[in-house]
Amino acid sequence: MTIVEKVTFRILLPDDHENISQISNWYFEEWKIPIEKSVTKLNTVANDQSQFQVIMYLDSVPVATGGIYNHVGLLDLQPRFKIHKHWLGLVYTDPRLRRMGFGALLCEHLELLARNRGIPELFLFSDTAVALYKRLGWIELEEVAYGNRIVTVMKKGILE
Repeated sequence: MTIVEKVTFRILLPDDHENISQISNWYFEEWKIPIEKSVTKLNTVANDQSQFQVIMYLDSVPVATGGIYNHVGLLDLQPRFKIHKHWLGLVYTDPRLRRMGFGALLCEHLELLARNRGIPELFLFSDTAVALYKRLGWIELEEVAYGNRIVTVMKKGILE
């Protein structure tokens, strides 16, 4: 059995407190996002049909997550991007499993779910994984300031 055959995905549900806690801890460890802020966001997303969070499992163990959101932090600092309604974001992979293709698999699954929901295009911003997203067919739109970082805003049409 290949590693890909051992991978499963699940959409986060409102009563999935264990995974909400796990994801919130990952986001704190990776980006220092306060745990309470992540819990609130994940509960909001899990209760809203227009957004979703996905958990990726390897042999039934959660190893990665990410979502499609209506609001991302960049919109607070760069409000002109609010015209874009669907953002792929907060893509996290367990550090021990990075550079093995799991992030790409997760992003492809998120895109498939978005396409199945009739979402025509997705946007994202990144300063660490631009090469990955380019490889997955994302187009660079522009670089912008996001706090003390410069991030690349990207777009991908998914109903094309």
